[in-house]
Amino acid sequence: MMTRVLMLFCDGVGLGTDDPSTNPFAAATMPAMSSLLDGQPMLASSTPLTTEMATLRAIDASLGVPGPPQSATGQAVLLTGRNVPAEIGQHYGPKPNPAVAAILAEDNLFRQVVRQGRKVALLNAYPPRYFDGIRSGRRLSSAIPLAAASAGVRLRTDEDLRAGQALSADFTGEGWASQPDFPPGLIYTAAEAGARLAQLSLAYDLAWFDYWLSDYAGHRASLGEAVRLLVAFDGVLGGLVREWGGRQDLIVLTSDHGNLEEYGRRGHTINPVPLLVIGPRLLRESFVEGLTDLTGVAPAILRTLEGSLPAIDQNQDGAAA
Repeated sequence: MMTRVLMLFCDGVGLGTDDPSTNPFAAATMPAMSSLLDGQPMLASSTPLTTEMATLRAIDASLGVPGPPQSATGQAVLLTGRNVPAEIGQHYGPKPNPAVAAILAEDNLFRQVVRQGRKVALLNAYPPRYFDGIRSGRRLSSAIPLAAASAGVRLRTDEDLRAGQALSADFTGEGWASQPDFPPGLIYTAAEAGARLAQLSLAYDLAWFDYWLSDYAGHRASLGEAVRLLVAFDGVLGGLVREWGGRQDLIVLTSDHGNLEEYGRRGHTINPVPLLVIGPRLLRESFVEGLTDLTGVAPAILRTLEGSLPAIDQNQDGAAA
């Protein structure tokens, strides 16, 4: 049977302490996460943990390089399996510099999966002003869409959002709708958005969603706002897991660096980041075996995909021909 992987990338999420005065993960009521983790919150003290539904590990994002990890290099590690900050001599971000961009262009997870003849998708919808900014040079691409585009994986638009073939950055579309210069799009409840994410992932061997609002909240939100963000995210997670059901596929949640888990701290943290894997126990055990830092995530995804059915034909958009 073919095993598919849904990567739920949560930017700027580390594993913090059980202190609700500083850690929104300790303060927020998250029933879906709690159910996955047998009543435990997603904290450093909860790892390592294996339950009937999920496996939680703490993995290193610092990779032996001094200083707090940053988005461009951390995401590049997840996308290549290479110790990118060690190669360029520093943690760097938020957007890729020429050295990081060159590493991503040389090869990345999306390109490798496409070469296998498999179907790949980045399920985020990007508004027209994003594409305008890239074309004009006013905006730099972050590592994930840069890697996807280099692999010929089409970046989805407002038209895909209206067709139900992509989701907005906040999953539900409410944030998108609040922007006066954004075209109209579908609006979901949190649970409906999670279910839609599960449904969309069925069409792809590797589906990826870039949830960057977690890092944004870590930098700019109040503790109360961060807690509300996590409550909303948990609603999405609950809808995703319910729709997922007994699929013989994996949901992989991880991050590039810590941030959100230490409210009031300026900049990123050096805390380990979560590796939360949801799906059949044997697949989870195989995925996390020997995986101790960010460099192990891309190889584990490739191993999971390579262990399934033979490849299929691929067109230039990363979709089935």
